[in-house]
Amino acid sequence: MNLVSSAYSQALDVIAAVEPRVAEATRKELADQRASLKLIASENYASPAVLMTMGTWFSDKYAEGTIGHRFYAGCQNVDTVEELAAEHARELFGSEYAYVQPHSGIDANLTAYWSILAHRVEGPWLENAGVKNMNDLSEADWEKLRGELGNQRLLGMSLDAGGHLTHGFRPNISGKMFHQNQYGTDPETGLLDYDAVAAKVKEFKPLILVAGYSAYPRRVNFAKMREIADSVGATLMVDMAHFAGLVAGKVFTGDEDPVPHAHVVTSTSHKSLRGPRGGFILATEEYAPSVDRGCPMVLGGPLSHVMAAKAVAFAEARQDSFRTYAQQVADNAQSLAEGFKKRGARLVTDGTDNHIVLLDVSSFGLTGRQAESALLDSGIVTNRNSVPADPNGAWYTSGIRFGTPALTTRGFGHDEFDRVADLVVDVLTNTEPGTTKAGGPSKASYVLGDGVADKTHAAAAEMLAKHELYPGLDLV
Repeated sequence: MNLVSSAYSQALDVIAAVEPRVAEATRKELADQRASLKLIASENYASPAVLMTMGTWFSDKYAEGTIGHRFYAGCQNVDTVEELAAEHARELFGSEYAYVQPHSGIDANLTAYWSILAHRVEGPWLENAGVKNMNDLSEADWEKLRGELGNQRLLGMSLDAGGHLTHGFRPNISGKMFHQNQYGTDPETGLLDYDAVAAKVKEFKPLILVAGYSAYPRRVNFAKMREIADSVGATLMVDMAHFAGLVAGKVFTGDEDPVPHAHVVTSTSHKSLRGPRGGFILATEEYAPSVDRGCPMVLGGPLSHVMAAKAVAFAEARQDSFRTYAQQVADNAQSLAEGFKKRGARLVTDGTDNHIVLLDVSSFGLTGRQAESALLDSGIVTNRNSVPADPNGAWYTSGIRFGTPALTTRGFGHDEFDRVADLVVDVLTNTEPGTTKAGGPSKASYVLGDGVADKTHAAAAEMLAKHELYPGLDLV
């Protein structure tokens, strides 16, 4: 780590010579992350190797197109790192095909949607018209094809049940480009009801059935979801952005591993996978030619420096140590959930069997926004989240989503996560809703009990000191 510390110190000196405020903000970000209990389910800590790979001259290269078929000259080295990233992804997840160009999870989902539309709608249209590309269609046929592309059906998990904005939420582009509908969870248990999903699919008959989640604290049976999709000839697309690390680490296997069952799988490369911020797509060979058209169909020039970092992160995830880490992520989520339950807190689905714990804070008399803010004041970084049938909507919410990947990376185990649950409950118990200027109840303001924040910061600091972030990295 002395070599890493020296490298980062010198890099920040170079940055400071141009814009010292950026260098100072970078130093402060490391200090803030070291001093916080980071429990945001979508965040993690990438390795120094991954972080350093992003800071290279690959950032300077344009490389639209695919490996060996670029629209710019001089891309031979980009071809190398993109192929390495794709190769590692295929081997890591056991996929027939991998596409590592998407810049984010949303880009991966948009690319996947349009790839499925191209494969299922556009391709047959062109074949029936006897032409090879859209430019050869008559204007009349082009208008008909545009109508067909814009009138397909998508069914995804509702936002308040744990789905994602990009799974057909109407304010999101996915909800505008498709005739969309949603499935939820059982109102009593909060769990997926596969019979209800099957009934909805048979009624709605979507072209695409989306599975996966961003705030559902349970595993999904993807074999059942594929059976449901097949019943109406739908394409099964799984968004595994949140739990990709648990798939890579073989915590999710068999029916709970989406790759053998889905036609198309999308993901981010950070979150539980612990890589750079970015996205990727896995698919069967059938869909590969359409996905390969991601640039220029949806994407701009690929971020070559990030693809290189994906290659490093995927290589790290293929090591045995990553499987140990992934299992600990799941075990720690169990510890956190049990810690909440024994202190009387109410959990959506009454527990977890992945990396997410979703706490219903209405039992504390708070909104999610009030709870999130009070916890942040106390050095606990979380994010508010909707719960099923949330009376407070998607802005104020009634829930707080916790995730265990980041603190597991720092070395936290069972005892520490039980202590984290204790600190969270103590903060929420000692927080009261504030009032509006008119004197009525507020959904945003709050009053945190005297001394609670300082006491929690001190307890957190004691735990964090035993598990230093990037130990040996000295940027003072």
